[in-house]
Amino acid sequence: MNSLNRMAIELVDEALEYAEELGVGAYELENGTTVLDFGQEFAGGIEAGLLLTEVQTAGLATPGRGLDTIGGATVPYIELSSDQPALSFLCSQKASWELETEDFSGLGSGPARALVAEEDEFQRIGYVDAFDLTALAVETDQRPTETAAAQVADLCEVEPTSIYLLTFPTASVAGSVTNAARAAELATFRLSELGYDPLEIVSASGRAPVAPVAADEATAIARTNDAIAYGGRAHLVVTQDFDRFDEVASTAASAYGRPFVEVFDEMEWEFDQAEPELFAPATVTIDVLGGPTYAFGETDEAILAESFAIDGSV
Repeated sequence: MNSLNRMAIELVDEALEYAEELGVGAYELENGTTVLDFGQEFAGGIEAGLLLTEVQTAGLATPGRGLDTIGGATVPYIELSSDQPALSFLCSQKASWELETEDFSGLGSGPARALVAEEDEFQRIGYVDAFDLTALAVETDQRPTETAAAQVADLCEVEPTSIYLLTFPTASVAGSVTNAARAAELATFRLSELGYDPLEIVSASGRAPVAPVAADEATAIARTNDAIAYGGRAHLVVTQDFDRFDEVASTAASAYGRPFVEVFDEMEWEFDQAEPELFAPATVTIDVLGGPTYAFGETDEAILAESFAIDGSV
């Protein structure tokens, strides 16, 4: 298998080459780490968000865009599919690197995780990457610091000059786009967490609405999670039947039916206190090769319209 980081760096080079056209900025920290700004001081856009998604999935997933309606309003939707879901989604796209230093805080995703390979997914899949350049997408409203870059360099065992940090706040166009692209990843992750072998997932596709950019990070985090949990759809092709497919969709959560802003407020925005079942697409269809096709879940347009402030109620 080719290096996830090698494939991702080719896409980073594309972002640097077409930065102006994408509305993306780039600069170097004092230690030589390159930062690509996808939505902090630069506007970014849908195309920037799609390229960011490709970097996060190391080029092993195909993104697309379309239009649909919610509450009578036309809303862009993002689709993402991969025939390598274990590698592209669990070993790369999954947002699980809590990048915390005394002067910086952000949530990391992307192929840099595969150089560390300490999460359970890497043991299940049996994959560890090795490459001298790496990319980490960081969801944050703060400018990266040398301290944060040094932490990434230390854990990945590369030089700071070999690191590309792709930053974006949740409250940005690219942030809304790349979060909408997580429906298939979250379905793949849920199924893996339920005990299904991720290597038995042959293909995974997902679709979700792009949340309107919010005025603050908290609202944006709630909206982008609502987009998946109440508007996201996923389709998986698998090799083996399983008796817990019905637990993959967000409807399996007891809190389903409540917008995330209520759920997060109740737990004082301590995200790890939320039900893991809620972080999943609203509907999931699973095709078993040579076997049955299962369909679970339902979308909730009313919650999406309220969350997105389409009717002006919030």
